[in-house]
Amino acid sequence: MLITVFRLLSHLPLPILHAMGATLGWLVYLASPSYRRLLSENIHRAGHAAYRSAAIRESGKSILELAFVWCAPPARVLRCATVENWELVQAALDAKQGVIFLTPHLGCFEIIAQSIAARTPLTVLYRPPHKDALKPLIEGARARENLMLAAANLSGVRALFKCLKKGGAIGLLPDQTPQHGEGVWADFFGKPAYTMTLSAKLHQLSGAPIILSYAERLPFGRGYIVRFIRFEEVLGETPETQATAINRAMEKLIARCPAQYFWSYNRYKVPHGVAVPENTPGQA
Repeated sequence: MLITVFRLLSHLPLPILHAMGATLGWLVYLASPSYRRLLSENIHRAGHAAYRSAAIRESGKSILELAFVWCAPPARVLRCATVENWELVQAALDAKQGVIFLTPHLGCFEIIAQSIAARTPLTVLYRPPHKDALKPLIEGARARENLMLAAANLSGVRALFKCLKKGGAIGLLPDQTPQHGEGVWADFFGKPAYTMTLSAKLHQLSGAPIILSYAERLPFGRGYIVRFIRFEEVLGETPETQATAINRAMEKLIARCPAQYFWSYNRYKVPHGVAVPENTPGQA
């Protein structure tokens, strides 16, 4: 049923989907106290409360645009994406070093993988959705030409490392809460968040450069600008300093267009079996 709905919606022009999404964002915000609390707490903690109203609209757009990004013909989707600073990526690819793309839940992050795969093969770390009904939709949408999925398990990690050693490109969501044993606690907007260590480990093992990316959603459904930015933080030697450096880089990236971050994501949840650090305020 959901696949049918998304396929029908994908025929609509992007401006209409974004207009409908802005309304949906407000409806969800007003109808769900838990959603409203989480979004408000997170955006206030980050110091971007002035963008709350815009963030509510953008969150709704991020839902309905998935029908377009996932189900519309790839050529139609890519026509809506303007890529900036690709030369940074191409230089790393030409050097046969491999590339580690870090893409937070900022803007239309789903279109970034397609934009990269249109230029070079890309393997992305993938965690299956909790609801089985979503699995065929998401997996079918993401498995496009030149775009490979690596499961979030030991076999998938090996596939990522193998790809890097061959000079290929991989993609990770650095602000996705990892499972028990796959992360460390590191500050994210002033509060400890359980943060993945995989990207730093892969960088250390392969020597592949880290490149940040995000896709800014343009007003009135005019498309997206996919941007690539050099990672300039000092990672340090321990998993904790590395995770802190990556979180700091994400904070700076989010500050470029704070209204388009996925503030309703429960970034501060505690995975099962993970101890909460001492002197930590109650988790969101």
